[in-house]
Amino acid sequence: MSAQSGRDILLKIQNETGDFITAAGLRAKTLRFNARTVDVTDSSSVQAWRELLPGAGVKSAEITGAGVFRDKPSDARARDAFFSQAVLGCQFILPGFGVIEGAFLISSLSYAGTYQGEASFEMSLVSAGALSFSAL
Repeated sequence: MSAQSGRDILLKIQNETGDFITAAGLRAKTLRFNARTVDVTDSSSVQAWRELLPGAGVKSAEITGAGVFRDKPSDARARDAFFSQAVLGCQFILPGFGVIEGAFLISSLSYAGTYQGEASFEMSLVSAGALSFSAL
């Protein structure tokens, strides 16, 4: 597999009509999977090596993005979802790899700008249910 361009990674959010629209202006996008472990180590564990209970931990995902504020429909949708704390359908598309899709909640949203620079924004989304993966 050849190297992939980071600009080709897309974050899409579902609008009010159910269509997925690309989150405008994002320059950096990250998808992080997490899995908590359940430690079942006890005094009979071999040489006191930690033992973990398979499949018992809580799985989660976090998407972060940062970019240039464009004031597009996707910006309004994200802002509205944050203030109402509504769950959004999201797709994280990694070309040549696959699409991760599921429900997410925007946990942080920030805007910034300097006097002679562009207005920018950052947001973090946390999974709010099971995610699916479709290979490309």
